[in-house]
Amino acid sequence: VQLQASGGGLVQAGGSLRLSCAASGRTFRSYVMGWFRQAPGKEREFVALISPSGGSTIYAGSVKGRFTISRDNARNTVYLQMNGLKPEDTADYYCAAGSTSVALRTAPAYWGQGTLVTVSS
Repeated sequence: VQLQASGGGLVQAGGSLRLSCAASGRTFRSYVMGWFRQAPGKEREFVALISPSGGSTIYAGSVKGRFTISRDNARNTVYLQMNGLKPEDTADYYCAAGSTSVALRTAPAYWGQGTLVTVSS
């Protein structure tokens, strides 16, 4: 599975962005998909994940209520809708795929390249 993230950019605090992650391969719908982020000088952290069917989601506490993860298995794409952005959300955002939720959070099988989100105050 190859993952291609896009949609990053510069936005003012309080604004919104939608990230997309397009996957190659017919096995996309069998994977748990997730988003991580890495801010300058910090370690990569988990943001959100979604089950293969899309029926179950988990969010980091710092983004819960502001971010929404979704997926379109027909388009092999996972999305991250980010509302109410804050300067502390500034980071490189990465999509990832894993066989289970635990695997996704500990050792994803596949990573996409980062897409930079910058939130100005």
